[in-house]
Amino acid sequence: MNTLIKGIVFILGLLICLQAVGTELYVGRTSSATKRDGSASAPYASLEDALRHVRELRRLNDPQIRKGAKIYVQDGVYHPEQPILIRPEDSGTSESPTEIIALGKSAIISGGVEIRTWQKLNKHPEISSHIAKHIYVAEAPRKSGRYFSFRQLWVNGKKGIRAESHDDQSLPRILNWNFENGTAIIPNVFPEFELKPGMEFFIHQWWAIAQLRVKDAKVSKDSIVLSFHEPEAKLQNEHPWPKPWLSKEHGNSAFRLVNSLQFLDQPGEWYLDEDNHKVYYYKRSDEQLTEGSVIVPYLETLVDIVGSPESPVQFVSFHGLQFKHSSWMRPHFQGHVALQAGMYFLDAYKLKVPGTADKKGLENQAWLGRPQSAVSVKNSAFTSFQNCRFEHLGASAIDFVIGNVNDTLTGNVFKDIAGNAIVLGKFSDPEFEAHLPYLPNDNRVVTTGTIIRNNLVTNVGNEDWGAVGIAAGFVKDVVITNNDLSDLPYTGISLGWGWTPTVNVMKNNTVSRNNIVRYGKYMYDVAGIYTLSAQPGTKIQENRIDSIYVSPYAHLPEHWFYLYTDEGSAYMQVTDNWFPSEKILQNANGPAVIWENNGPVVSKEKLKYTGLEPAYSHLLSERHVIPASAKFNAYTPFTKPVFVQFRIKSQELSEAELSQFLKRQGANVNELYHWNEYAVLKTNDELGKKIVSAAVANYPTVEIKLFNDLFYAFDRSRCGDDQLSDSLDYVVLTCALKDDKEMQKTYYQMHATQFQEWPQVAKGFCQAGFQEVLLYRKDNQLMLFISFPKGKRFEDIDPLTVRNNPKVKEWNEIMSKFQVGIPGTDSHETWIFYKK
Repeated sequence: MNTLIKGIVFILGLLICLQAVGTELYVGRTSSATKRDGSASAPYASLEDALRHVRELRRLNDPQIRKGAKIYVQDGVYHPEQPILIRPEDSGTSESPTEIIALGKSAIISGGVEIRTWQKLNKHPEISSHIAKHIYVAEAPRKSGRYFSFRQLWVNGKKGIRAESHDDQSLPRILNWNFENGTAIIPNVFPEFELKPGMEFFIHQWWAIAQLRVKDAKVSKDSIVLSFHEPEAKLQNEHPWPKPWLSKEHGNSAFRLVNSLQFLDQPGEWYLDEDNHKVYYYKRSDEQLTEGSVIVPYLETLVDIVGSPESPVQFVSFHGLQFKHSSWMRPHFQGHVALQAGMYFLDAYKLKVPGTADKKGLENQAWLGRPQSAVSVKNSAFTSFQNCRFEHLGASAIDFVIGNVNDTLTGNVFKDIAGNAIVLGKFSDPEFEAHLPYLPNDNRVVTTGTIIRNNLVTNVGNEDWGAVGIAAGFVKDVVITNNDLSDLPYTGISLGWGWTPTVNVMKNNTVSRNNIVRYGKYMYDVAGIYTLSAQPGTKIQENRIDSIYVSPYAHLPEHWFYLYTDEGSAYMQVTDNWFPSEKILQNANGPAVIWENNGPVVSKEKLKYTGLEPAYSHLLSERHVIPASAKFNAYTPFTKPVFVQFRIKSQELSEAELSQFLKRQGANVNELYHWNEYAVLKTNDELGKKIVSAAVANYPTVEIKLFNDLFYAFDRSRCGDDQLSDSLDYVVLTCALKDDKEMQKTYYQMHATQFQEWPQVAKGFCQAGFQEVLLYRKDNQLMLFISFPKGKRFEDIDPLTVRNNPKVKEWNEIMSKFQVGIPGTDSHETWIFYKK
């Protein structure tokens, strides 16, 4: 009897112990056991087998699983044959979670395959002998017995470069873009150009890039005319935003050609000959091509977490694993024409008659796709990734695509990513036009409550330069905090989507205490933190933003910002964010965007908790090394008004259309003035630049000038009184200088020394009560701005400049010899007044 009781007690104790400990399983690359059962001595060969084991325990409601399951992954590289699928049946609960834990520091899930048997090339009919001696060649890899295409290659953990005509810092500029024929005209800067199958054209377009497969090339001595394959050819030619940039002042769009053996001429470059199944590599001097050293990707997605609104994947977590070597092949077969943040066009065009139900002035529509990701999460709750590493990836790193609730990313490293590092929430799916407010009938599809905290993001977007560090679309209650972002080609954190002030599903998001440095490496219209659309309750606070790269290809070199609330941004608070100077942009915002205490005035005390928290500060050693050639922007604000002039001939653009266009850009049309076929807008420098870039894209035949080159400035300090009147009025006048370089030089020199050599002119301005006299130039045209106290009439006070002051009359007579009227004036006219 005592023996029976003892036995029962033992069994009960064992059950209690099992319930307390839960299930522990192991995954390992090798095992001496003939049969693997997931024990420490006979680990499963794959994570999928361990997940199946746990799944079956849950299905059977086995007592072993009541306290959860821990799957320990031993060091090693694991190569799944297909994405590791985690489905609702793999879900845990708050009391019984599933945890996938790296046992060491090198448990890697890789979508790559090795290239072996490298041999020195020595000679090749298409490669010069002085290059060929550095080239190694190997048979292209196969998977499941078949050759496959790839667009990335890593050697000893360092990314190789697809053979390209020019490196990142040396891109030439297109000569022109023919929108009627859909062709690019580029300079013939190639020693012996020959079109080869698979060649691609990479082009920099304002804030996004396009990768186009070259269909044909018409070669002449000085230029090459390129045409492209469909579907990207039509998309590239018809979408209005962003498009090829054509500018005499700042240079046309930069470009390069990619993926041809003729471009294999620099260390680190490689080329895949898909017809003959050979891989060519120009070895770097410090490299050894040993076994396992060269990896190319074959999987686009490594881990695919897929639930449904009714049955989300819940309480599954990853700890300390590494996710490496993913691919993305859509650009290879369909091209890639991006709108923003890596989201690519499926269809896009300019509207002949503007307007939609949500936006009466909308002039274009677009339907988009989103790039693949190494880890994809759909319809999930309480999943987490902690202390993991996302590296050497061919598109986005991790994407919380839809229906994610209370998921977390904590303490992870994102490094060497071709596209976005972290993507959150819905953007514009193919069935949903990009400019609409998102208001789903079923809120379960909305990404809600996700926390992105203490992650390090560096060297991302190194193929798609328009990608960002963290991209959050239509999300709510999301918290992005204490992350460190650096070395980004474009924006750090992009929050929101839709370009609409209409209240939508976005609300109560927080972007706080992030450290964002060294961004805007290639693309402008950029900010450390960028927002779109209405987001009631959203807070952007206590972030530190610094060090914007000087981009060699910016469409507008000064169009960079620390904070940028873009079109439709509304109902949000922007407070206590530090950046070194007042370089921000508020563009076409909706109501209730509250800005308080931002810029260099923010105290160090406010930033005490900004950046990675102490437990994660060791991650800073992972930051990408700053290139020795790097240059960073410094900003001196231009506080004077600037002027945007439109010369509109015939029926190019009606006055009403111009007003609507300017309103969409956030301009005050009450400061729009006219004379004959000219219109001029008084605005600020940053908005003026944005309006010019937008106008060039929308109205390419309209002559547009920006007057922000101020070469002469008078103010009341010349009168011993530097206080401006509280209320001012002003006039705007324009004329031109004669087409004589020497005369123009003399004119500018006389204005440079006027206060010293002609002090009577300033005295006359003082007598008249002028507050400011500002003189701008653009080409040979001048723009004159004169402000004076409100209530005065310019016609009455202007004669006071010459009263008892004959030197002013003499000055005016001398100046008249240099001046002529602008085109459209009569022969006797010089200065003309712009009027409302």
